[in-house]
Amino acid sequence: MSRISDLQKNLFGGTTSNARQFGMISTLVAIVLLFQIWTDGLTLTSGNLIAVVSQYSYILILAIGMLMVIVAGHIDLSVGSVAAFTGIVVAKAMQEYDLPWPLGIALGLLVGAAIGAWQGFWVAYIGVPAFIVTLAGMLLFRGGNQYIGNADTVPVPEGFRKIGAGFLPEVGPDTGYNNLTLLLGVAACAGVLWREWQARRTRREMNADLAPLWVTGIRLAVMFGVIVFATLRFAGGRIGTSLPISGIILIVLVLAYSHYTRNTIGGRHIYAVGGNARAAELSGVKLKRVNFLVMMNMSVLAALAGMIFVARSSASGPQDGLSWELDAIAAVFIGGAAVSGGLGTVSGSIVGGLVMALLNNGLQLEGVGSDMVQIIKGLVLLLAVAFDVYNKRQGRFSVIGALTRPFRRDDPAAPAAPNSDVDKAGIAG
Repeated sequence: MSRISDLQKNLFGGTTSNARQFGMISTLVAIVLLFQIWTDGLTLTSGNLIAVVSQYSYILILAIGMLMVIVAGHIDLSVGSVAAFTGIVVAKAMQEYDLPWPLGIALGLLVGAAIGAWQGFWVAYIGVPAFIVTLAGMLLFRGGNQYIGNADTVPVPEGFRKIGAGFLPEVGPDTGYNNLTLLLGVAACAGVLWREWQARRTRREMNADLAPLWVTGIRLAVMFGVIVFATLRFAGGRIGTSLPISGIILIVLVLAYSHYTRNTIGGRHIYAVGGNARAAELSGVKLKRVNFLVMMNMSVLAALAGMIFVARSSASGPQDGLSWELDAIAAVFIGGAAVSGGLGTVSGSIVGGLVMALLNNGLQLEGVGSDMVQIIKGLVLLLAVAFDVYNKRQGRFSVIGALTRPFRRDDPAAPAAPNSDVDKAGIAG
């Protein structure tokens, strides 16, 4: 097997979803480089990257929940309205009833869970399509936001604002960087190294094929490079600003939900339901419970996203949450989720969300009008879904394979046998 084939098969895990995510990562890198040049280096400054995380973390949180909804074969149009409704309820409770802000956060999560249980009941147990249920929810909770808030803004206390506008504190000696952010970067590198070691050990115990060490080294070098660069950028912000608290919340959710969807029975059941609901039910999957929990989880994350936005804005208002559902859905589809359900990853949705966030940010830095920003974002979404449909029809998913095929040294006049390692690598790619 050639070195290019080894790299193609093993660099990002050799799976279909990972290969598709690599295409989105390539798109993300291209967007960053384009705007870095176009904005004369403003895109990758510490201040701008911190602002991007602070401004778009709530959309990325929504994308995590929306990924599970779409994988299960549903759609949720109510997330923006649920976020706005939760925000006004929490703000009113803290303002009029002097509710301490930690209890305000707990109240918001309970409100989200109650809304999710309401919508999940209609979807899972009554059988009303999620599109209709959440469309009704979008109208219902948008009206509830305006009714409770009397179409006015309601401020929130200082302590509550930290979840949306706070940063990791400055501690320890003066190193020129935020020390806590540096420690998080070191921990992230250690976690990546440990995970790689665990994966190789597990595959060795199972007598499975191991990626060549040189491929593993390249993969680790790329990951370490990204982590170190991001760590120094966020740690190098002006005094008092580094990694936003909302970014910490996002990281915790990404790790938790990635583990749940990849490594637990409940997570695999969601993919089974989205792939073939009837077959999953015949296999023992409790279809109604899965659908109920997916819808409920989405509303809880929407409530959290709404509270983070209100905290960052210092007040809840009648315009909160407008079109958030569209941004979340776009992030999931751009990140490689299948329109028909059953396929997609949390990390892919985050990459898709970052593509939209950095595209939006870069266009704003260049002073492009909001009208053109919407047009460009719409075209990006359309092309991403068209790419997914095209790949399905062609029976291949590997961007790497398409890019490297012209440079392979295989003799076209004497192709390898169908069962050869080269052909297997091409298919796996």
